[in-house]
Amino acid sequence: MKYLISGGGTGGHIFPAISIANALREADKDAQILFVGALGRMEMERVPEAGYEIVGLPIRGFNRSQPWKNVSVLYDLARSLRQAKRIVREFKPDVAVGVGGYASGAAMKAAAWAHVPVLLQEQNGFAGVTNKLLRNDAAKICVAYPNMERFFPADKIILTGNPVRANLTQGSAAAACAYFNGQFGVRFTEDTPTLLIIGGSLGARTINESILQGLDQLLGAGIQVIWQTGKTYYDKCAQAAEKYLRSDNSSLVVTAFLNNMPDAYALADVVISRAGASSISELCLLGKASILVPSPNVAEDHQTHNAMALVNQDAALLVKDTDAHLRLVPTALRLLENKEQCAALHKHILALAQPDSARRIAEEVVRLVTTK
Repeated sequence: MKYLISGGGTGGHIFPAISIANALREADKDAQILFVGALGRMEMERVPEAGYEIVGLPIRGFNRSQPWKNVSVLYDLARSLRQAKRIVREFKPDVAVGVGGYASGAAMKAAAWAHVPVLLQEQNGFAGVTNKLLRNDAAKICVAYPNMERFFPADKIILTGNPVRANLTQGSAAAACAYFNGQFGVRFTEDTPTLLIIGGSLGARTINESILQGLDQLLGAGIQVIWQTGKTYYDKCAQAAEKYLRSDNSSLVVTAFLNNMPDAYALADVVISRAGASSISELCLLGKASILVPSPNVAEDHQTHNAMALVNQDAALLVKDTDAHLRLVPTALRLLENKEQCAALHKHILALAQPDSARRIAEEVVRLVTTK
């Protein structure tokens, strides 16, 4: 079978796309899989690194602040649609899978015009523009949150959740202590309350500033802190935290990127995170007591919608980005001290988990082949 998969622009689109491809290949080792992405975007590197072929389209997003620049954007859109039609015609896919992003719009539209069954995967609780525009072209739409009938026809919706990293549940608190003690010279123990702070690979400015401001409070409370700053903010944060890192009894790890996320999650009692779709899916699967700080710099404020889907189920706490400097550290300390609240959040967020998402989505993709 031949599968065309398209989407990208951000890790939140790329990772689910690769996970679905892996699940399809696991089910059918002879499957032919071709990705379609946007030239110059991160999928053009990440997809080949995962072992798949990708073709790039010259598609870009609209410039909302300078509308007069959109003449060239429309020209590139027309070129992309022509190229996508040629790709579909030459590759002859049995099914096309769209996960969101500009390239996905052109590729899925071309597939629909060629009468190829289309499956969409929507990661967020507030549907993206591309997937909303494609809803009438799709045979099935796999979603991560309930109540998505606001955006898509109810008879097309399948609740599958978002794919997460395959090894995420295999972490060990003991392995985390051994790793951090060896690599960073700290003295972590498994029974000391631990706070994990993550803001994505690039980092989250407001979260990092709030942690910097509250380091005295955090470390004075006798907790362990694992702080992933992201590469953009690492130098500034490491320099500001230097006096704590020099201590013989340091309980602080500052790193640009965590290579051992499963172990870090296993050790953490409370997690501070942005509210991207992939992050929330990981937190649900692991049942982590979480404080979500939605990014205000995303399309249609979808991270707030993602976070509220959990908050409304008493499955997470929310601190607004504008309130983080004052509220984030005190909220984290109160939660770490409140074992009953941590246990309740663990129970409620775990109930929202959708395990085996990639496999379930792949099964729906294959089903479209057998029923077309």
